[in-house]
Amino acid sequence: MTATLLLASRNGKKLLELRRIAGALLPDLRVLGLDDVPPYDEVPESGATFAENALLKAREAVAHTGLAAVGDDSGLTVAALNGMPGIFSARWAGRHGDDQANLELLLGQLADVPDDRLGAAFICAAALVTPRGDEHVVHGTMRGRLVREAKGDNGFGYDPIFLPEGEGVTAAQQTAEQKDAISHRGRAFRELAPMIAAALGP
Repeated sequence: MTATLLLASRNGKKLLELRRIAGALLPDLRVLGLDDVPPYDEVPESGATFAENALLKAREAVAHTGLAAVGDDSGLTVAALNGMPGIFSARWAGRHGDDQANLELLLGQLADVPDDRLGAAFICAAALVTPRGDEHVVHGTMRGRLVREAKGDNGFGYDPIFLPEGEGVTAAQQTAEQKDAISHRGRAFRELAPMIAAALGP
């Protein structure tokens, strides 16, 4: 029997990621995005943490659709910027989702920071909420450092300037499968998968 799960996002690349990861672990799961369900007014991401925003998105999706939902909030934390941009990663330059502007602003802010202080990490909080009120939150982290020149056309966001720990290429130079294996979202979604299976299984 096919179960349905809603990813509370309109980001097509995130949806593909979850479908790849969940599909390998839960082959009977059908994963929808917000563009696949009747539209509703989405509330602002007003949480103070990744987990709060992830839960907010998932709870809202369940309330409006009646489907079990996953909400995720993720971003880049830079040591030299005291953990910023953090939850503001997608709108760091002032407009939500303008990847190029965000990337250029961040590099500009780090122009005078020595290379050995460019440590950074991607963090993801993923929340599962079911119509009967079950809630689970997990976290995934991908550590590494920033580089000053964007490299690669895969991925999105800050991937072109992020060099994962132990890797010789940026996250945007990796294949989808390579990135899924080590990424913050890949780790969080894999940890969440057994909870999804338990919640939606027969």
